[in-house]
Amino acid sequence: MSGHTNAQSLYRERDVVPITRALISVSDKTGLTELANALAAAGVEIVSTGSTAATIRAAGHEVTDVSTVTGFPESLDGRVKTLHPAVHAGILADLRLEAHEDQLRDLGIAAFELVVVNLYPFVETVESGAAPADVIEQIDIGGPALVRASAKNHANVAIVVDPEDYDEIIDSIQAGGTTLRTRQKLASLAFEHTAHYDLSVSAWFTENVYDQWAGDDAELGAEILDQFDAILGSAADSDLEAEMAFPDTLVIETHRGSVLRYGENSHQAAALYLGEGGAGIAQASVLHGKEMSYNNYVDADAAVRAAFDFDEPAVAIIKHANPCGIAVATPTATDAIASAHRRAHDCDPVSAFGGVIAANRIVTLAMAEAVSQIFTEVLVAPGFEADAFELLSAKKNIRLLELPEDYRRSSMELRQISGGLLVQETDAFDEFDSSTWQCVAGDEADEATRADLEFAWKACRAVKSNAILLAHDGASVGVGMGQVNRVDSCHLAVNRAGERAAGSVAASDAFFPFADGLQVLLDAGITAVVQPGGSVRDEEVIAAATAAGVTMYFTGERHFFH
Repeated sequence: MSGHTNAQSLYRERDVVPITRALISVSDKTGLTELANALAAAGVEIVSTGSTAATIRAAGHEVTDVSTVTGFPESLDGRVKTLHPAVHAGILADLRLEAHEDQLRDLGIAAFELVVVNLYPFVETVESGAAPADVIEQIDIGGPALVRASAKNHANVAIVVDPEDYDEIIDSIQAGGTTLRTRQKLASLAFEHTAHYDLSVSAWFTENVYDQWAGDDAELGAEILDQFDAILGSAADSDLEAEMAFPDTLVIETHRGSVLRYGENSHQAAALYLGEGGAGIAQASVLHGKEMSYNNYVDADAAVRAAFDFDEPAVAIIKHANPCGIAVATPTATDAIASAHRRAHDCDPVSAFGGVIAANRIVTLAMAEAVSQIFTEVLVAPGFEADAFELLSAKKNIRLLELPEDYRRSSMELRQISGGLLVQETDAFDEFDSSTWQCVAGDEADEATRADLEFAWKACRAVKSNAILLAHDGASVGVGMGQVNRVDSCHLAVNRAGERAAGSVAASDAFFPFADGLQVLLDAGITAVVQPGGSVRDEEVIAAATAAGVTMYFTGERHFFH
């Protein structure tokens, strides 16, 4: 502790640092000429590399090549340029200390007061679909070293990683130098920049290696897994694949999109962060209406999840993250998405008031006319017909969102818990074909009933557990959700459906632990049931369905959604 205090006492105060020497090495040449013009006009010595130096020279300014400073040529196809003491000593010297100033003088090294670096375009190269060898060449080594060294020594050096900040540097040059406050801010941005860059590289490596081992090249994947089995002895393929899918260090790459008005409640602050490369509700364009709230985003995501579970034109209406109604269009409808909306709304018109609607097709005028009659918080879709948008945008309280063209759900889901995160694969199970189910009670269902059961089983996945969904003719007619026992969910679904329960089919997201919940549905007149099965009392449940003459299928797979 005393040593730190003594060293601290040697520091000389330094706020404004005049810029006399700058190192510039950028892959993005945006604004470079304007910056070089300002530096040259102020008599600043410019040291640069490769194509950056060529661009500055083309603008008519003198440039000192880095190789002249280091006495060593750029080598290995440009992999080694700035990794040299003559460069890094000039950046890292703390000129608040006389000893550092003396050492630079003895070594014949001049200090830098400004470093301008942006890194190789790694993310852009990945997104272009480039081969792995080309991607690897875009992993910058010297650039991050320059950025981190400059940011560490921000007491003496200003580091700029974004062309957006060039104007501030130009103003500083004209004002006589950079202030400590400016250098501190730029250092913070620089560390954020390199962290983001390293996360991108790490994420690519994790994904690329996993794809190589267990992806498209099944032969190679099997061969490598066999090799690991030989080395590890009892390691199972599935265990190793899980290790690859869930690495020791989880890379989460996001940046802040917007600060929201508040969170779930007005006393909670909140913000929206955008996942790198994401194409979901977070990236949707708000075409009209007030800013989205925290709850709007939660409900809109749930609505889109439900509507896009279907290949047919479908609409989901959500309230507090649960469906008020889900429906697909009738096959004979002249306006499919309007038909799907009308049928979804009919499931529970009372709850649909103030709800969030998602459509998996472009919103038509007919659908817009129906929506315009109902107070709706958010309507999200792949797009809007011009006249539909004109009609809806006349209503100031509705938010209209357009999904990204390549909308997709993430392959992994994250949930924060105290002290950590839970991570799981997204429930992308798509075996909804009833031909794979086991008929355990009653007669095999006819084609129409099978279609309804398949719809109900798929729609049930969007309902919070314990989930019971009643359906008829491709539309939900009653939904029971989020109850602490399945009997209450059955009562809720039947009560919501009313007279429509008779003749409908039922789906349960998990098995019936007792026959009492199923009996509620049987008493209401449902004609067929689909459920996972697997209860120790399955025989009791099967017996109840058989006694009622009701067809029941087991799928062998549940769909909890908490």
